[in-house]
Amino acid sequence: MIDLTEFGIRETPLIELTRLSPTGVRIFAKCEWHLPTGSVKDRVAAAMVAAAETRGLLRPGDRLIEPSSGNTGIALARIARMRGYRLAVVVPDNVSAERIELLEAFGAEVRFSPGAEGSNGAVTLAERLARDEGHLMLHQYENPANPEVHAATTGPEIVTQLAAMGIDRADVFVACLGTGGTLTGVGAHLKEVWPDLKVIAAEPPAGETIAGLRSLAEGYIPPVFDPAVVDRKLLVRLRPSIETTRLLLDAEGLFVGPSSGAAVYAALRIAGDLPPGSVLVTVLPDAGWKYLSTGIYTGSLDLAEEKAVGSTLW
Repeated sequence: MIDLTEFGIRETPLIELTRLSPTGVRIFAKCEWHLPTGSVKDRVAAAMVAAAETRGLLRPGDRLIEPSSGNTGIALARIARMRGYRLAVVVPDNVSAERIELLEAFGAEVRFSPGAEGSNGAVTLAERLARDEGHLMLHQYENPANPEVHAATTGPEIVTQLAAMGIDRADVFVACLGTGGTLTGVGAHLKEVWPDLKVIAAEPPAGETIAGLRSLAEGYIPPVFDPAVVDRKLLVRLRPSIETTRLLLDAEGLFVGPSSGAAVYAALRIAGDLPPGSVLVTVLPDAGWKYLSTGIYTGSLDLAEEKAVGSTLW
């Protein structure tokens, strides 16, 4: 397992969703908001910076630019401030106010891409700015350190934590499809340990920008994503993602972001068809405090869905 403790990256809890799991099936969730800036992307940011430093590509005072819908940019902004780098983050102009404020609090320069273009638009603009302005782009969508850190840390943590609970295998791993790093890295490691394990990707339908998830049908397939690792894709729409985000708060007391709702919605769909005794693991990418301004936690579902349409929520 690689050591990223100098960046503050340590093991995150694996908890059982005892109140939501169907009878006879156990669902476990990795709580990634326990990382320094509160999301799974702390792992990726630390791994990309560590790899660039090892290769001699980064020195104090250097300028970075990165496309992000929020979490990766925030994680990079923290590390850039710690290490003495300058950072510009390109985000869709419809991300939540909390994420913009966090980026600025850590000292990052925020550049905006058209919100209607989603994360693809942020990638395109960041690539152009990197070329035109000569900044280093670590590029989470293409950087092999992204899936590698999950194969080296997140996956082994899951195996060790299940073993500590007396569980010797998982049958299914479910995660959201964003950059594809979590699915590829964790999925590949778990399949090495348990060859019969199935990997399920939660993916939005084309044209629906929910929870920062990515539809591969929209044309851009992140190079870090290995489709050979995934056994099945499950479409997840906006409304059930919001419903399940609220359900996690009501039933399990977990205040999570909408991508966690999407992941658990997919997990519950899959778990309902599993035989008794099955074990399913999923990842909760972040907590809900970066999304309070979006209105998805209170009021009617109709209003929450209406406000969320067109927003980049992760």
